[in-house]
Amino acid sequence: MYIVIVGAGDIGDPLTEIATNGGNEVVVIERDEERAERISGEYDCLVINDDATSKETLEDAGADRADALISTTDQDATNVMVCLLAQELEVPDVVSVVHDPEHMNLFRQIGVNTMQNPQHLIAEYLYRAVKRPSIVDFMRIGEEAEVFEITVERDAPITGKTLREADEAGLLEGELLVVAIERDGEGEPITPRGNTRIEAGDLLTVYSSKGATPEVTDVFGHTEDHS
Repeated sequence: MYIVIVGAGDIGDPLTEIATNGGNEVVVIERDEERAERISGEYDCLVINDDATSKETLEDAGADRADALISTTDQDATNVMVCLLAQELEVPDVVSVVHDPEHMNLFRQIGVNTMQNPQHLIAEYLYRAVKRPSIVDFMRIGEEAEVFEITVERDAPITGKTLREADEAGLLEGELLVVAIERDGEGEPITPRGNTRIEAGDLLTVYSSKGATPEVTDVFGHTEDHS
């Protein structure tokens, strides 16, 4: 892809690394001269040291032929302006970081894909790692629902049972679904069926409409989440 990245800070820098390593044609716009020079020396990409809120700058970056533009500056007002200009240039996919949650709706109204303040996401992830140590990874869906990964303990109530037996035993009450199983760290994930038996050590991907509450993690043998 041809990707224009606006901003070479804490988000734009690693994003540029990922995008260039992925074989994409990347142009970075950074108004800070020192940052622009550093990015130019580190990555195989074109760097423009200029103000991205100028339409002329975006045109110089080839935004009118870009597949995507990602705005990563630390100012929501700047990101909004860049995104509006990108839309004028008919960039097919426009994405922006949003730092203030109150501004999320504004970005949605102008039709921009958004990512919540990454610092907040990292903080939430770290807090979750302490509060729910049994959860390997998670993704929040709406206010309560979550998809998460969890390892099955040997003495877990669900260990040795098929999913059908677990359901009949009341272990999968409500909207609690096992959607994938990784076993022994090898091969493709197992797509669970009613007759799929859960084994100790399985890494399960689970959907829970109530989130990964202690009562839910108990099913997989993790009582430590009560503390």
